[in-house]
Amino acid sequence: MIALTATWRRMFRPQAGGGVPVGVFVTILAMMVIVAILAPLIAPYDPNTQNLLGRLKPPGTEARGTYYLLGSDELGRDLLSRVIYGARVSLSVAVLSVILSGAVGITLGMLAGYRGGWVEVVVMRLVDIFLSIPAILLAIIMVAVLGPGFVNVVLVLALTRWPRYARVAYGQTLAVSNQPYVRLAKAMGAGPFRVLFLHILPNILAPLAVVATLEFGLMVLFEAGLSFLGLGVQPPTASWGAMLSVGRNYVSTAWWIATFPGLCLFLLVLSVNLIGDRLSAYLNPKSR
Repeated sequence: MIALTATWRRMFRPQAGGGVPVGVFVTILAMMVIVAILAPLIAPYDPNTQNLLGRLKPPGTEARGTYYLLGSDELGRDLLSRVIYGARVSLSVAVLSVILSGAVGITLGMLAGYRGGWVEVVVMRLVDIFLSIPAILLAIIMVAVLGPGFVNVVLVLALTRWPRYARVAYGQTLAVSNQPYVRLAKAMGAGPFRVLFLHILPNILAPLAVVATLEFGLMVLFEAGLSFLGLGVQPPTASWGAMLSVGRNYVSTAWWIATFPGLCLFLLVLSVNLIGDRLSAYLNPKSR
């Protein structure tokens, strides 16, 4: 408990040169997660309820008994409610994509580093092929083939981002597989599955956790980008990217439609990236 308290205090300690403590961004991320989980309880209105007499109302106005704290969109839907539900979509896609891509990439990377031979050649050449294509372009092509939708977006993002985990897991496995405790486990008759997941994986989780943290922010941006292009989560489901796409048509007359979702997207990605940077520095002994 004392160690945990000391770590938490270090997180909220101001950075050298007057930087913002990373604990502030941890708080922002935690608040967004709580809002996403409790969206049905927090949102003041149904995000899909239309009120054509209250369309394009500025923040702080009321129409037909509906108070628009953050304004309304082109169909008179409450923007605050849609921003809250949009957080649920963005975070859900990011979490599921990171879990799936991490599971695939880490497993294949560890197998390539542990078994070597043709397994290493096949896996690492696949990694090179995937990394040679821009991720967002590959995601757009795959979504265009599979079709838009929540499930397809998660699958596409997982399939396009697994090589990042595979490359890190591969390098770390090569470094760990010759350690004495791994050789001892092999000598005692432990099978490949036991060696990989009980002896190697726990010792390479630190760099993989850093990759997962940074990839989380990219998944949020990719989901927003696909939704912006109409290839992500489909209307009327609230999505920050789709709201930005609609808001670009009303920038001069209804600035709030694009501003608030864009601000939330900016804060989420910034918070995750800064947390990932601090986690990388904390887990790297050379930087302590």
